[in-house]
Amino acid sequence: MSLAISPLAPATFPLLPPLAGVRFASTSAGIRYRGRTDVLLVVLDPSTTVAGVLTTSKTRSAPVEWCVAGVRGGSARALVVNAGNANAFTGRRGEESVQRTAAAAAALLGCAPSEVFVSSTGTIGEFLPDHKITDALPAAVDALSGEDWLAAARAIMTTDTFPKGATRQAQIGGVTVTINGIAKGSGMIAPDMATMLAYVFTDAAIPAEALQRMLSDGVQTTFNAITVDGDTSTSDTLLLFATGQAGNPRDADLAEFETALHEVLKDLALQVVRDGEGASKFIAITVTGAESHRAARAIGLTIANSPLVKTAIAGEDANWGRIVAAVGRAGEKADRDWLSIRIGGVPVAAHGLAVPDYDETPVVAHMKGQNIVIEVDVGIASGRFTVWTCDLTHGYIDINGSYRT
Repeated sequence: MSLAISPLAPATFPLLPPLAGVRFASTSAGIRYRGRTDVLLVVLDPSTTVAGVLTTSKTRSAPVEWCVAGVRGGSARALVVNAGNANAFTGRRGEESVQRTAAAAAALLGCAPSEVFVSSTGTIGEFLPDHKITDALPAAVDALSGEDWLAAARAIMTTDTFPKGATRQAQIGGVTVTINGIAKGSGMIAPDMATMLAYVFTDAAIPAEALQRMLSDGVQTTFNAITVDGDTSTSDTLLLFATGQAGNPRDADLAEFETALHEVLKDLALQVVRDGEGASKFIAITVTGAESHRAARAIGLTIANSPLVKTAIAGEDANWGRIVAAVGRAGEKADRDWLSIRIGGVPVAAHGLAVPDYDETPVVAHMKGQNIVIEVDVGIASGRFTVWTCDLTHGYIDINGSYRT
């Protein structure tokens, strides 16, 4: 099924510069899709360190299990990603498929299979014809380059309507380092760690332990703060690779790098929301006055995942009563008689009542735009959190109702 590009898509794919120690190639293996690339091979220089945050789903895929073990090792030499088949809920056969893929890549590159990270995305419950991947790897090795990040981002797409990329630079000990990231994701987005698939690369020299701390912290207010449909994937994978080729001092302060990394993660996460299946509105929901930041996040996600709220926004209906209902069922403390709601900066409810002489006109005008802002104060304490989501249109049903056909 050919999908129209999301109306919320960025105007262009950003210019991601070549990154020392990172080479890649995309190729067509015909796993599910015809006439497009569906396998990405990334080769990393020796001494590359790695960190990862992966789904906590109890039905997570064989590739996720493999990557969890690989992250513990702290080093990486390659990444192999396929689109079209998730290799999830495939039992021992799925595990053996991952092992064969890693072994084939390792043999070509002269590294240990444990240093090869493997990801799959697509349909759940179908056995992966991994021979198609391993057959395609030699040609991919021959085509390795550090130039075309756009092609790399396209190769990992499934129902995405646009490729997703982000880049930033930072200083570490007076040395400029670069961070590049690509991601895929459109539906089955309610991360419990990261997003569908996201890969971030830097030429900085950073130990695996420090990478892991920064990545684990960074996802909390980026990938773990987005939702499209409330469904956590079996395949959610976020990996961060540091090649060490920039030559920065290893004992320098990492504060500027961590800020830039957070910006890349947030940029990619919000692009996933902007590509939500069938989406026509991008929605930011900020909850304040909660018992804790955790409670604010729970309330925000309850509002963001409410089909009634999402369809009201899709229909450009300023029905703020649905927000009240979502707050009430979030399972967190909220004071009905102190609850306040603003939409597009306009107060619509305060102290448990509609705002006196409330004029819906400016709110309706805001709802007709593409970027919707909702602010909710629950009147308990100082907990605060922002989550991002999109509306729910009939397009979501069209895409998911015909996903396998």
